[in-house]
Amino acid sequence: MLGGTEFVGRAVVEAALERGWEVTAFNRGNRQPPPDVRSLHGDRTSPEGLAALTADGTRWDAVVDTWTGAPKTVLETARLLKDRAERYAYISTRSVYTWPWPTLGGLAEEGPLVEGAADADATDYAADKRGGELAVLTTFGPDRALLVRAGLILGPYENVGRLPYWLTRIARGGEVLAPGPREMPIQYVDARDLAEWLLGALDKGLSGPFDLASAPGHSTMGELLERCREVTGSAAELRWTDPETILAAGIEPWTELPLWTPPEGELSCVHRGDVSRALATGLHCRPVDETVADTWRWLTSIGGQAPERPGRPAPGVPADKEVAALNARPNSPSSDGI
Repeated sequence: MLGGTEFVGRAVVEAALERGWEVTAFNRGNRQPPPDVRSLHGDRTSPEGLAALTADGTRWDAVVDTWTGAPKTVLETARLLKDRAERYAYISTRSVYTWPWPTLGGLAEEGPLVEGAADADATDYAADKRGGELAVLTTFGPDRALLVRAGLILGPYENVGRLPYWLTRIARGGEVLAPGPREMPIQYVDARDLAEWLLGALDKGLSGPFDLASAPGHSTMGELLERCREVTGSAAELRWTDPETILAAGIEPWTELPLWTPPEGELSCVHRGDVSRALATGLHCRPVDETVADTWRWLTSIGGQAPERPGRPAPGVPADKEVAALNARPNSPSSDGI
């Protein structure tokens, strides 16, 4: 496991240990992986930073890589491990598809992709992830490469801050801007379900790209926010607000209101992905109640402040914009049913 101490990487390590697999975690050593993991330390971005991977001649059945950044870093790692590992799984993203995502047209994994280069420096998220895919494909070949194009990922250890934002905002109480419509379907994958599918796919020898998320409509915006209110024990009042009012207040979908996109238009494809290939190969997604409750349990165990990924601003709507949108809501009895 390249990484193995945070979010998806940690979920993969824990799932592998539960299966009785022997796990090696390679990382900088700033954080500790779970017990019973062999640790190797090094900085992938520095000269000779991968030396620990070749020091004793160890071979691995599979490598799992979550790298986000310069594709050339993935390329260097893949080249080093080409003859030391049987398979290479790369955690990519559905953002590698050209926009708007082709899932609206039913193309799924066969959709057109953004440009990327295996030997490139960091540019932007989508191009970097596509470059990472190419680095693995060109080195290990299509039969030994597994590309996990994940959608929205939630769950314990989240270092992006999306579900932690909703949990902490609702726990704080008061009137909470709840983006409507309440029944809007949302599509995501719990990091632990991603990990279980990934290990199963490696065990089966699967290769190629897989879009990984729950089936569309696995949950709704209303269900998720209500679960947040329940698990936090909050007396917060969810004030359901129509998309037009939210957008008119200058609030950015997805970033300032995590998880939420307007139900119509280009952004709506975020929650309408065709994930039939992953479901047919064993993806199982746990109920939203479990994801929310376990994330809150983890969040409170670390003091209520989620870790932040370097270089990414914490998501969340600024207080002044939230107040502006709440004040602009239509004053009618039906407005809370949006």
